[in-house]
Amino acid sequence: MKILVEVHALQNFAPSNLNRDDTGAPKDALFGGTRRARVSSQCLKRAVREHFATSVDRGLLAPEDLASRTKRLLAALKDALSEKGRPDAESGEKVHSALAALELSIKEDGKSEYLLFLGRREITAIAEVIHEHWDAIQGPEKAAPEGKKAGKAKKQAAKNAAPELVKALERVFDGGKAVDVALFGRMLADMPEKNQHAACQVAHAISTHAVEREFDFYTAVDDLKPEDTAGADMMGTVEFNSACFYRYAVVDWHKLVENLQDDTELAARGLRAFLEGFVVAEPTGKQNTFAAHNPPEFVAISVRRDTAPRSLANAFETALRPKRDEPLTRTSAEALARKAASLQAAYGGSGETFVLNITGAEVDGFGSAVASLKELLDKGLSALED
Repeated sequence: MKILVEVHALQNFAPSNLNRDDTGAPKDALFGGTRRARVSSQCLKRAVREHFATSVDRGLLAPEDLASRTKRLLAALKDALSEKGRPDAESGEKVHSALAALELSIKEDGKSEYLLFLGRREITAIAEVIHEHWDAIQGPEKAAPEGKKAGKAKKQAAKNAAPELVKALERVFDGGKAVDVALFGRMLADMPEKNQHAACQVAHAISTHAVEREFDFYTAVDDLKPEDTAGADMMGTVEFNSACFYRYAVVDWHKLVENLQDDTELAARGLRAFLEGFVVAEPTGKQNTFAAHNPPEFVAISVRRDTAPRSLANAFETALRPKRDEPLTRTSAEALARKAASLQAAYGGSGETFVLNITGAEVDGFGSAVASLKELLDKGLSALED
């Protein structure tokens, strides 16, 4: 039985610039024929991954349950080998050769060609393999002979490597039971067989209403300039907006368990950490300037069975225009509940929904009300066992 865990959130941010485009302006998008504020899925996932650190501090996750996205694998492996007593200078050559055996090359600056998303257990295991096969690892000049093009050199290095080394390294590239790799997936261009398909999909957050960019003109004064000198010593503009965002994510529960090597207990802890982070983690863009720390005021978690994912973004296809003195977040929540009811009537499907609603919105029939985030998470996770 396929089980999907969906989370819907409405979050009204005060003036802010949470996620910038290449010009420094808040990201936006056309939706339903009007311009909407937008926060990218990548930005939201990064905020959740940063929040995982608090899950470690509170004991929900262990440090080794997470991953690192880095080009500095060489340095990480050298540090691990140094702890095992291997000389630093020789370690660099061994790591170069070992990774070349898998067609993963390290550039002259000591970084990989692209960002690698590796579980911390994976990094530890790779270092252990290099340590155990130390004498069998050839020098870089034998592993990847000079005079060959990059692609051919990598293939030659893999061919020259000891078969037992290659097999040992291939075994440890398994995701490392890292929660963030299991949730968000990864692509290793040189080792496509070690890619991991994400158990989680995160939508771009969009505003429930139309927005226009605004500009903050700022000035600064030199504190030590003479009193008889007028004028500002620095000036500029910052673009910002204010928006009520609809946010959505879905997790395939069985895929998450599979990605975590059938460790159901770790999957449950990882799912809780993700759901909590999705609700409370905020993008950090320009927060020192705007301090827009506004938690969601409407959150729904649905556990649905044998059905397709169901975003409720089309509740806002027509941009909302609340009446005077009518709260935007409450209006958004009522529109969301109506869309959920109409989709349920049309397509059916079994499941349970739990709703944290502090907007005062009338959403009767859309899930069971809860009083706190803790209760929301407890009941959502309990529904997996029903």
